[in-house]
Amino acid sequence: MSMSETAESTRWLLLIHQLPAKPAYARVKIWRRLKGLGAVTVKNSVYALPANAETQEDFAWLVKEIAELGGEAFVCEARLVDGLDDAEVQALFDAARDEDYGEISAAARELAGATATRAELAVQVARLRKQLDEIVAIDFFGADGREPAEGLVSGLEAGLHQARLQGEEDVVTATETKPSSDPLKNRIWVTRQGVQVDRIASAWLIRRFIDPAARFKFVPGTGYVAQPGELRFDMFEGEFTHRGERCTFEVLLADAKLDDPALGAIAEIIHDIDLKDGKYGREETAGVRSLIAGIAASSPDDVERLARGAVLLDDLYSSFAGKQGSK
Repeated sequence: MSMSETAESTRWLLLIHQLPAKPAYARVKIWRRLKGLGAVTVKNSVYALPANAETQEDFAWLVKEIAELGGEAFVCEARLVDGLDDAEVQALFDAARDEDYGEISAAARELAGATATRAELAVQVARLRKQLDEIVAIDFFGADGREPAEGLVSGLEAGLHQARLQGEEDVVTATETKPSSDPLKNRIWVTRQGVQVDRIASAWLIRRFIDPAARFKFVPGTGYVAQPGELRFDMFEGEFTHRGERCTFEVLLADAKLDDPALGAIAEIIHDIDLKDGKYGREETAGVRSLIAGIAASSPDDVERLARGAVLLDDLYSSFAGKQGSK
């Protein structure tokens, strides 16, 4: 990284403002606007955003709005020197977004267990997706809560998509015969760029146990339409993605009918790392989490991440399979 890039990464925009006591709604209105921009408070009436052209424009409009409400405000660009460092400010942003993601995850879990018509569920899931996209837009540093929230919402979307397909199939299969070839063999498997734990583990499971001839393709997280011969996993409207409380690895394991205790143990580890709910509490989880985080941090290339992750998971599988065989 160059010196100029380092300097840029430590620049912040600070909004310093003061509002009159009346009208009373003014404080609430400005607070909501700041929250919508993703700003965090670093001191009373001082809010921060990472410095770039877009955030500068956002703050400029807000200064105008504060003035129209009878208040005063100005924006400055700053580099932190003493008392508060960049990592601490970034942690404030991550904590705020993790709280937002936590609310989305809780709502998605509640929705997964709700009784509703498909139409009602589709409306609520679409609303949840919109809320999640709004949070992602102000997640400047990639908070940890994004992955599980994204997975839970994608799982709800995948469930709706599967239900629609099943409805169509019910009509088709009344007069047609399904192809007998294995639908999971010799496919191109598509997933989101920047693979992390669930995608790394799922790709290993696919190539090792489901489709030895699998080829992998990495695309943006939303807006991708599968081509003939492709299957999507751990992504929006994917054929295999989070469903309810299950991560993608668990979904693949169940759909491929892989009844293997060693794979089941790995599934529990991947679940707890990905969903962060501590459901299984296996002692190996912390170590595997650190190793995969290290792979992701040191390998920007997705193909390399899958290759290095496969070595780790091969060893982990051998360890669990050995324990089962010694019983």
